[in-house]
Amino acid sequence: MLETLMNLVRQHAGPTITSNPAIPNNQSDSVMQTVAGSIMSGLGQQAQGGGLSDLLGMVVNGGNVQQSPVTAGVQEHVEQNLMQKLGISPQVAMSIATAVVPMVLSKLMNKASDPNDSSVDGNSILGAATGKQGVDWMGMAGSAMADGKLDMNDLMRVAGQQGGGSGGLGGMLGGLFGGR
Repeated sequence: MLETLMNLVRQHAGPTITSNPAIPNNQSDSVMQTVAGSIMSGLGQQAQGGGLSDLLGMVVNGGNVQQSPVTAGVQEHVEQNLMQKLGISPQVAMSIATAVVPMVLSKLMNKASDPNDSSVDGNSILGAATGKQGVDWMGMAGSAMADGKLDMNDLMRVAGQQGGGSGGLGGMLGGLFGGR
């Protein structure tokens, strides 16, 4: 998954970084690696911090990446890591994250929904974000959708299939939907 993200960053966001006069040429690769790693860890933060339903909806429904709270959270995470790990100024970190994160997440979601591209799928994105590899997230979400759209009740059914209770996904979703 990280390799796929790194390739997407290089292919689609590389010029944003390599052409940026505030980024020294010898630091471009480090910036791209930090961006890719931060997108991956940012997705995990979103999944574990109450954004699992938004991430699941984005993956399953191909939701609007530009307007997603997941994208905003990942952007913020990328900005923070660029500043903390590489000492990049807040303005430059924000400009990179704002340009790169929505583009890369959009390309990632397109790859996940492309039946001719086996490099990544919804299950691998959700598995990497939640730490629950090998779970058929897409199958569960598909079978849980009663009306063809993913809603809170569907998400609760998916969470229940993963153990429910007060911990894990059930606890996270319960907190998200009124258990706080």
